[in-house]
Amino acid sequence: MNGQENRILAGKRIGIVGKGGSGKSTVTVLLAKALRKHGYDVCVLDADSTNIGLHQALGIEKLPASLIDYFGGTVFSGGLVTCPVDDPTPLPGAEIFLDKLPHKYYTQNQEGIFFLVAGKIGDRGPGAGCDGPISKITRDLKIYGIGNYPVTLIDLKAGLEDPARGVITSLDLVIVVVDPTNASIQIAVDIKNMVDQIKAGKLPATKHLEDPKLVEMANKIFREAKIKNVLVILNKIKNREIESYVKRELKKKGIEPIGTIHEDPTISLSWLKGQPLENVKAEIEVEKLVKRLEEISI
Repeated sequence: MNGQENRILAGKRIGIVGKGGSGKSTVTVLLAKALRKHGYDVCVLDADSTNIGLHQALGIEKLPASLIDYFGGTVFSGGLVTCPVDDPTPLPGAEIFLDKLPHKYYTQNQEGIFFLVAGKIGDRGPGAGCDGPISKITRDLKIYGIGNYPVTLIDLKAGLEDPARGVITSLDLVIVVVDPTNASIQIAVDIKNMVDQIKAGKLPATKHLEDPKLVEMANKIFREAKIKNVLVILNKIKNREIESYVKRELKKKGIEPIGTIHEDPTISLSWLKGQPLENVKAEIEVEKLVKRLEEISI
């Protein structure tokens, strides 16, 4: 034990979601760095099956091997990992202790942030099937052996597909990154509605499941969902006029953002060049967000 269990966010699994281009990966990196500065042990899971470059933004040169291979490959290629929609059964061995996991499946940057990759669909070739098995890993993976109580940040696939597959049932918090677009605002509304329905007891769609045991398993996962809150962070905000407009539109839907990250061209340049996100103005803004997360989670 190292005292981490007494920290407010210690042991939490926090999913970062948003539309493509909203900056969810940027927020994941900056939040991971801010949490480390606040003394938390941090693990980042890259669960976006299509996007690349998160490891570079964290200052990691070599991408670790994908966990989809560690767990035996996807069902579509004759492997062991199934899609949570077709087979809601929990993934065997999903509780991982890093001291027992082969080192090729994880790495650590200079700031002490651990990094794992659920899997990428792009390297599987044509006809590889959907990325549902990657969603199952994302839903079920629990990481231990990092100070015993790490905060796990999960960079989810852009859009609503992962939440609709039930990935959010195992998260403690969801952070929706909203850039100044109508589509981004709507995704925040949709995610909030999803979580509100889960908390109200709504069960998943199971008409396609013929086995009653699978139906009961799917229902059980939703009944026992951990998710407690949906939070919104504004990102890529150019000026007060835009910030005020986005906040007004969200307020109409009962959503109050917990903070704002302003537009910074150096961030876009870092992603373009595949360089670490370092010494950007947004770091100060995100450090304030950690305190807000702690206040909300008390």
